[in-house]
Amino acid sequence: MTSRPVDREGPDRLYVVTGGRSRADESTIDIVSLIVSECDPTPGMQSEHVKILRMCRTPTAVVEISSELDLPVGVVKILLCDLLDTGRITARHPSSTPAWAQLPDREILKQVLVGLEKL
Repeated sequence: MTSRPVDREGPDRLYVVTGGRSRADESTIDIVSLIVSECDPTPGMQSEHVKILRMCRTPTAVVEISSELDLPVGVVKILLCDLLDTGRITARHPSSTPAWAQLPDREILKQVLVGLEKL
């Protein structure tokens, strides 16, 4: 019986996909960041970049992209940084508080109340 390695991609393939880079900018993208495409793929783009742009037409987490592409998260982060640097995607960290639960600034509410009272 032959054991199958955990990482099914050969190191040579991953080296080619990342252009030899081994680290991404950890400050901008983490595994729960939501990625959104800002444009359509263009001819001549790297196939992984094309797949990411198509997949992220709606907000998609980095871990989902990694799973869908069947690539390690570290490799996906490098690819995402390429796209982020060229403005082809945006990355945002999901808020711990839902947008509907965030209240506007107290001063703005006071100004609205004053404006309504003047009507």
